[in-house]
Amino acid sequence: MTTYYPARPAPARRPAPAPPRAAAGAEPKQRRFRPDIEGLRAVAVLLVVADHAGVGRITGGYVGVDVFFVISGFLITLHLFRELQKTGRIRFGAFYGRRMVRLLPASTVVVLTTVAAAWAWMSPIAAKAVSIDALTAAAYGINVRLAVQGTDYLSAEREPSPLQHFWSLAVEEQYYFIWPLLLVAASAAWMRRGRPSRLSAALALTGLAAVSFGICVWQTGHAQPWAYFGIQARAWELAAGALVALAADRLERLPAAVGAVATWAGLVMIVAAALRYSETTVFPGKAALLPVAGAALVIAGGCAAPAYGAGVLLRTGLFQWFGKLSYSWYLWHWPLLILAPHIAGQELNVWVRVAVAAGALIPARLSLLLVENPIRFHPVFKRRPRRGLFLGVTTTALAVGASVIFMGLPMRVQGEGTAQDTAAVVSDAQQLAEARQHLLELIRTSATVAAMPQNLVPPVTAAGKDLPQADKGCLASLDESATAPAVALGCDRHGVPNAQTTVVLFGDSHTEQWFDAMDAVAKKKQWRLVVLAKSGCTPAAALTIKINSRRAYTECADWREDAFALIKKLKPALVLLSTRTYTDPPVNGQGAPAVDKAHADTAWAQATVASATRLAQLGARPIIMQDTPDPRGVSVPDCVAQHPAAVQQCALKVPTAEYAARKTAIETAARPAGVAVLDPTEWFCTDTLCPAIIGNTLVYRDGSHVTDSYVKLLTPLLTAALTG
Repeated sequence: MTTYYPARPAPARRPAPAPPRAAAGAEPKQRRFRPDIEGLRAVAVLLVVADHAGVGRITGGYVGVDVFFVISGFLITLHLFRELQKTGRIRFGAFYGRRMVRLLPASTVVVLTTVAAAWAWMSPIAAKAVSIDALTAAAYGINVRLAVQGTDYLSAEREPSPLQHFWSLAVEEQYYFIWPLLLVAASAAWMRRGRPSRLSAALALTGLAAVSFGICVWQTGHAQPWAYFGIQARAWELAAGALVALAADRLERLPAAVGAVATWAGLVMIVAAALRYSETTVFPGKAALLPVAGAALVIAGGCAAPAYGAGVLLRTGLFQWFGKLSYSWYLWHWPLLILAPHIAGQELNVWVRVAVAAGALIPARLSLLLVENPIRFHPVFKRRPRRGLFLGVTTTALAVGASVIFMGLPMRVQGEGTAQDTAAVVSDAQQLAEARQHLLELIRTSATVAAMPQNLVPPVTAAGKDLPQADKGCLASLDESATAPAVALGCDRHGVPNAQTTVVLFGDSHTEQWFDAMDAVAKKKQWRLVVLAKSGCTPAAALTIKINSRRAYTECADWREDAFALIKKLKPALVLLSTRTYTDPPVNGQGAPAVDKAHADTAWAQATVASATRLAQLGARPIIMQDTPDPRGVSVPDCVAQHPAAVQQCALKVPTAEYAARKTAIETAARPAGVAVLDPTEWFCTDTLCPAIIGNTLVYRDGSHVTDSYVKLLTPLLTAALTG
């Protein structure tokens, strides 16, 4: 496909002059190989890999991706605009063919190898998810999948995918579908004497960058995963490089001293961002300006080819070697870092991670020599770049087809023997004390069992779906700030809707996980049950950081106040409040810690009891339920599926799972306030371990929440705790 500019009528007897052509044998200066840019690629990939490997001070190495974006925007725009200047058209078929030849063969090999390795070494549950990632990566849409997962509270704690790094390639390719078309349209609209207009292209690009940057800043504060992974919030970074490309002719004429200062200043800015930024930095947002501007300065200053610029360093052999391998190394290092712990059967320390990342240079080098270069420089594609379209379609079809096949593989996890029915152990007891004793004995026995039973409930491959189904979707989303949507769903009419006595279940998802047991209690006691629960929103009188963002969770504060107002109207007899145990201190309105970490337990205890006291003042009897033992983000179903013959490896250790200091602080604060505290730990753990499987019941559905199957069988114990 070739796009021509529409011919503008020329004055009579004065045809429009042909676009100027370079003299025979001459090549425009900007078309020549830029070793300084190759070296800048090396800087970018070294920062990214060092960050992913966990190297010391390089806590903001992720800015290397931003450097890559600027480089790509510069090189692609330089090529496209030169073609427009020379021929008055862009051959889209050739352009996309070249992109496919350059990117797809290597990326397809990595995708297929990674998904096969996932099925070999990861749990079937995780491997199934990686297969879906492979499909979206092959179609350059994995950034959208990651953004959606990042804003889904219940999916936010998933282990990083070994294909997660493909998000940046997806962003670039999405940009390449947009920018050439915009470039043609902008230049054609302002053509002068048959030539494309550099000014109109720059204006269009500036507008695109401004809108994208505005979206980036806004979404970083309100929907950070979309800001991080989305093309709409990242396009301005590629546009920054593209603007440098449009100014390249003029930048050539910069004084050498100015160019040199610009390159060194830019390199310092990039390194400063890598050293100063960390996982707590509000990013991308305004913080991305530093590495993006730095990369733009290095490239812009390098256009003047200053003798003593940063190119002195970037042109050295080591940087050139890493620069040539940058794409392949970027592709290979991340899957190896994610898969290595599964292959080794344990977490890796930083030195081993560095060794694994360095070892990724081997497949990267082989990929360059055996896949990328032979295909990229093959005469078939050099002579006719459009043929790359066929290669691209073929490799994409191969990757997509293989991913679909992997997705269809059954998630089989073989158990051994038949375990005692946990629900029967509890329900068959004649008295409550007997039921409790039977459960405690079963927990002690289960802590010594090695094999997953064949009669496991729920099946380990379906654990993620074992959550309350009858609550009508009463867990409010991260963005809701009022209780009205929950009331509209009927969340205030559970239990016995017309009962005279009202009770409230109040808190976050760790509260909502108790719904079915609480609903059963309400029906038995003839109570009306009201469910007021919101994702990641503690009922404690404290501000937290919104999940997947770096700002104060103001929606939670607003929702909590609205919940208190509704509780005041309902006048409940009892309110059961619970919350996930937050490891960080409460924050102030600016998102900064309100107390130091050493006093976090006391601050959280006081905030929790403050809310309970407020409920008591409204006439309710508050009961604080301590948090359930915490897997600390390690997916228990994944662990069991990966070690079905050694499930004891998946048991939680009490010292790290129960947050003893926090519990003690809450009990200490609650006692003088006359607030009851319920600790469910004995329903899950021995003195030392919390088994992943108790009897025939899987206890956790993910790395945080309890399965609904296990919660239901605790109904008799919860009934006694609330009414005894």
